[in-house]
Amino acid sequence: MVPLLLAAPLVLYMLAFYALPVLAMLMRSISDPTWSLTHYKDLAGDPVFIKVFWNTLETSFIVTVSTLLLGYPVALALVRAPKWAPLILILILLPFWTSVLVRSYAWMVLMGRHGLINEALLAAGLLERPLRLLNTPLATQIAMTHILLPYMILPIANALRQIDPSLARAASGLGATPFASFRQVTLPLSMPGVAAGVLLVFVLALGFYITPAMVGGPREITLSMLISQQVEELNWAYAATLSAVLLATALGIIALFYRLPGIGNAFTTSGR
Repeated sequence: MVPLLLAAPLVLYMLAFYALPVLAMLMRSISDPTWSLTHYKDLAGDPVFIKVFWNTLETSFIVTVSTLLLGYPVALALVRAPKWAPLILILILLPFWTSVLVRSYAWMVLMGRHGLINEALLAAGLLERPLRLLNTPLATQIAMTHILLPYMILPIANALRQIDPSLARAASGLGATPFASFRQVTLPLSMPGVAAGVLLVFVLALGFYITPAMVGGPREITLSMLISQQVEELNWAYAATLSAVLLATALGIIALFYRLPGIGNAFTTSGR
């Protein structure tokens, strides 16, 4: 009884400020103008929605892969180099404590036509004219990778810390090379952290708004940007339908992720 009473304020808060608004959004998507699934049926033949939806999935996938490739070595260094761990942790968390808006503006300054990157390349004589970096898919992917990188590094580092160091030493004593020891011992045992990081980054990237809107520009529209446009135009029913699709996509990916072989057990094991 006591645990329920302790959790009651949070439960009431989530019901009032999350569950009820989400329910109201879902109801609006089928109740305007009549109670039907017309808006959802229209999406299947809407080329704008299809293009934006696949662009959102593609961007989320590329950002997730990029953060994994960049984040795993950093997480490994964080665990394997205790002398440098405080400095590495500061470098990871310092940008994390800065507003997403500020970091997005910083990338605009770096990648603008007259930004620091183009000016440096022009000054070095490597370019004759500025590159078009800003308002491109590459700019969006680079900026989102930078912002979401801590969400990949920290779960992996936590999983790596839980690996018994004697296992790697035993593998080495049995004749395994450092790479073989990493591939057969460290990497499989770190999968719970990798799975958590991949899922967290992908779901967050699906609903990202500020960075794609600022760095990607109006040509590189994501689903969250399209929802914002519909809200500004007071097209509430269409915006609610798009929001419901985004929510269902995120929940579907989470459910699918847990059903993949070994992934569900990895999360269960890591939570013990």
